[in-house]
Amino acid sequence: MSMWHKVSLGALFAAFLLAMSACGGGESPTEVVLVTHDSFVMSDELKRDFEQESGLTLKVLQAGDAGEVVAKALLTAGNAQGDVLFGVDNNLLSRTLDGDLFESYESPGLDTVDEQYVLDPDHRVTPIDHGEVCLNYDKAWFAEHGVSPPETLDDLVRPAYEKLLVVENPATSTPGLAFMLATIAKYGDGSPWERYWRALRANGVLVVDGWEEAYSVRFSGSAGKGDRPIVVSYASSPPAEVIFAEPRPKDAPTAVVEATCFRQVELAGVLRGAPNEDGAKKLVDFMLSKRFQEAIPLSMFVFPVNRDAALPPEFERYAAVPPSPLDLSPAEIGANREEWVDTWTRIVLR
Repeated sequence: MSMWHKVSLGALFAAFLLAMSACGGGESPTEVVLVTHDSFVMSDELKRDFEQESGLTLKVLQAGDAGEVVAKALLTAGNAQGDVLFGVDNNLLSRTLDGDLFESYESPGLDTVDEQYVLDPDHRVTPIDHGEVCLNYDKAWFAEHGVSPPETLDDLVRPAYEKLLVVENPATSTPGLAFMLATIAKYGDGSPWERYWRALRANGVLVVDGWEEAYSVRFSGSAGKGDRPIVVSYASSPPAEVIFAEPRPKDAPTAVVEATCFRQVELAGVLRGAPNEDGAKKLVDFMLSKRFQEAIPLSMFVFPVNRDAALPPEFERYAAVPPSPLDLSPAEIGANREEWVDTWTRIVLR
């Protein structure tokens, strides 16, 4: 054998050993990595339960808001920096499916989930929670001023509601995007929804960048005590107002306009190229378990998708679960989202 062949074979063998070393020498992975948004919350107790049952260490990587998480994951699609991504919702879903971000996995836990929440027939994503975006209003303000609270989207363009509404920018805010989509679902694409937003602008709608400023600063029904008694928030905001108040009020100071609610479903998926695909599947299964699902309302203030999961008393009493929320298909949102946001920006902000 020539010296050249000996050197080449040696180099190949060294490369093989290096590759084996990089993947743990063939050993099974000992951790599973969850990539998610900054609002994700999981108790230490639940984390320990998963780790004891799976034999894996759970590592949580939080990487900004949902849009940022999805954008970063798409840059490494197929060469995943984690095993499971949680936080993509129906408004962003088409972007992840078009980007081939996930592997198909049909969890046995889906037996407990109503079909309305299963948004991908190929099971590249699994529903974990839902949290409808709705108009919220300050009950005390309307009682004090002798004005009836709004009941529909149509009410907001009436003179009685001039300069009462604060909304989030759909280009920078998830609830802002959902509310814009609610108006499109209600009035239809093209001129009808565009006319509606022109009427809202003429009636003094206030636009801010994000939910925190809208709800906590501008809204009169929150701790910020702003001057706007109607805000775009969530169906779960009234119980939050009770839970975090000191002392707790006997009734929620805010309420939801159910006819304005737009469905949001949050999903998890096994990332394509995940270093620990088996562990990823175990984690998705755990997130659908009754234990994890029952912790969702008080940890992330959204609703479980597992029909067997009990809601806490505060949610039973104060939260709204609209029977027929406004909705658009992920495919329709994906095909039109950017154009709709550009149109909204031209109408409302320019």
